[in-house]
Amino acid sequence: MFANLLKQLKNNKLFALLIDPENYSEEGLRATIDIANKSNTDLLLLGGSLVSHDIEKPIKIIKSLTRIPLFLFPGSLLQLSGKADGILLLSLISGRNPEFLIGNHVLAAPLIKASGLETISTGYILIGDKTNTAVEYMSNTTPIPANKKEIAVATALAGEMIGHQLIYLEGGSGTKQPVPEETISEVKANLSVPLVVGGGITSGKDAYKTYKAGADMIVIGNAIERNPELILDITREKIKFT
Repeated sequence: MFANLLKQLKNNKLFALLIDPENYSEEGLRATIDIANKSNTDLLLLGGSLVSHDIEKPIKIIKSLTRIPLFLFPGSLLQLSGKADGILLLSLISGRNPEFLIGNHVLAAPLIKASGLETISTGYILIGDKTNTAVEYMSNTTPIPANKKEIAVATALAGEMIGHQLIYLEGGSGTKQPVPEETISEVKANLSVPLVVGGGITSGKDAYKTYKAGADMIVIGNAIERNPELILDITREKIKFT
């Protein structure tokens, strides 16, 4: 287990498995964590756009099965817990919905401070295509068009300048295409903070291209729900960059 995510990202390419507890049975969760333990999975993220169940139970199960660090990836205030190892505190800087820019953060801040979680301020940028994603719908925001990389670069720069410690380019849950490699490369070339990329990565080939384009960490959720063995393909591709 590492103690400082930002420190790890400065020196390594990382892979994070995103677990939406709404989409896993207990049996499925145990089987997926078993594969993660056998691979070079670096981080587990827990959360989703719509989580209606208490997240304490999946946290307890996950922590009983692995020493891989577990960070919260909250889609709402209902997805907070002091029993994880850390939290990506997401601000949806590609949108203009104040609740996802700062509103929910004000309500969550005292709880997060009291929890002692490792807290990483994350500028979250939704990159769009022709498919409406869960993030887009639930946040009531419009993504940056996939062919407008200059807007993505400017938004990422603004995120870094106002103090975000990570920039996260997200294709969105359910998207059919990953974030374009050209966009990843341009954003990475203009940042001094780590770059995280997720959404639409469905194969080892996709993962390789995303790492090569400049991602410091990739995040995969839906594709692994459908095929947990994909974890092994992804981590094999990651090793090529270490």
